[in-house]
Amino acid sequence: MVCWEDIVARLTAPALRRGLDILELLVDQDEGLRVPEITQLLGLPRATTHELVNTLADRGYVTVSKETGRVAIGLNALRLGAGYERGLDLATVGRECAGEVARACGETVQVVVRDGRFAVFIVRIDSKYSVRLVSQVGSRLLASCTAGGKALLSALPARELDELFPNDKALQQMTSNSISTRKRLLAEVEEARERGWTEEYCESNDHAACVAAPVYDRLGNCVAAMSISVPTPRWGDAEKEHYVELVLDGARAMAQRLGASVSS
Repeated sequence: MVCWEDIVARLTAPALRRGLDILELLVDQDEGLRVPEITQLLGLPRATTHELVNTLADRGYVTVSKETGRVAIGLNALRLGAGYERGLDLATVGRECAGEVARACGETVQVVVRDGRFAVFIVRIDSKYSVRLVSQVGSRLLASCTAGGKALLSALPARELDELFPNDKALQQMTSNSISTRKRLLAEVEEARERGWTEEYCESNDHAACVAAPVYDRLGNCVAAMSISVPTPRWGDAEKEHYVELVLDGARAMAQRLGASVSS
């Protein structure tokens, strides 16, 4: 027996796919594209492109400039993105991505956000080992003493960093290895900006080392940082290199799920 739904799907799916192709093509075009350009880039018949563009324009998903003929993303496409964004929860996304990293390394993986000079833990995935680090969701540590906190600080403009740490006295220490001078803080922040990740060794805990990477949202704002924390007996140069790769991958995955455009 012929299924009517299957027939409808075969007839409508190609048009839907082509319409979505047009929207995806326009996402990265700040100035829009003319119909001939869309036709050429997607390999569509010109008449089909006109029909699809007109339909998308009627529904508000694209706009067509009367002066230039350029087609650009419309308000309803923005509303779809906003609807998706409303459904996102930073802690939920962080927990999913941190869980993937924890399964890959077996160590404690955390996600932190910044509150002034402090890093606040919103996600913690425990290590699989019996000897593990103790931290609690909701706890606050000085950002300058943690790899995750330093990753968050590296995303700040110089003015805001100066307001948070105007002098050496603003840098409280948690261990003898903690940053105690603005000069060292600024040097580590600059290094973090250049390489894209941060580290600490016994700076918030005398028995722990850590690497971290910032997480950005679709607007390019640093909204969190992901870190891997390891007891020093399990730490070494080879391990650190592996953890850096994992935390960078985890931060990128989290950013992608938050809607950011991320290059590998």
